Amino acid sequence: MDFQDHYANMAVVVRHTAQREPVVEVLEAIYSRHAMRDYAPEMPVTETIQSLVKAAVQAPSAMNLQPWAFAVVRGRDRLTSISDPAKAHLLRTMAAGSPLSSLRERLADPSFDIFYGAPVLIIICATSSEAGASEDCALAAQNLMLAAHSEGLGTCWIGLARPWLNEAMAKEELRLPTGYAPVAPIILGYPKGQPEVHPRQDPEIVWIGE
Repeated sequence: MDFQDHYANMAVVVRHTAQREPVVEVLEAIYSRHAMRDYAPEMPVTETIQSLVKAAVQAPSAMNLQPWAFAVVRGRDRLTSISDPAKAHLLRTMAAGSPLSSLRERLADPSFDIFYGAPVLIIICATSSEAGASEDCALAAQNLMLAAHSEGLGTCWIGLARPWLNEAMAKEELRLPTGYAPVAPIILGYPKGQPEVHPRQDPEIVWIGE
């Protein structure tokens, strides 16, 4: 039985504890969220973006440092102006044998937009050099993506943008403080079409103890 079948069975079973009712909606969001790479041009309103960021910062944080900040870049033209130098940076710095080598031809295509026409880019940045800051930002990113999905919005983590975003020239262009370290560049917008679904492999589990 794969995870999808397992979840389908869970959804129809009435479960409860003495402490609380089950939150089935969370599992539904986890199993139905997929990366979106095709967006309508409509811009999510400011209040919606703010609510997603508030959901993001409910994530766990080591020692409660909450070492994150959020840069919101809006407008397709603005995102295109970021896509081009990000692609050029990858092509210029790509190491021989890199897993990204398979994308070299696509990255060299002037028509390829690494942000897939999304109207918004939310860059979650680590604001501390403490161990665990990047992990905390990744946890916040997952919260944000699930919250966006629950609001009918699509998201996708664009790892291709991260190397350039951490360059000094990029921070200067975007007016990011030099102490910010971009961790999670997440595009956001209203879905256009259906996301591509990639089945998950069964996880390897090592059971320890009884």
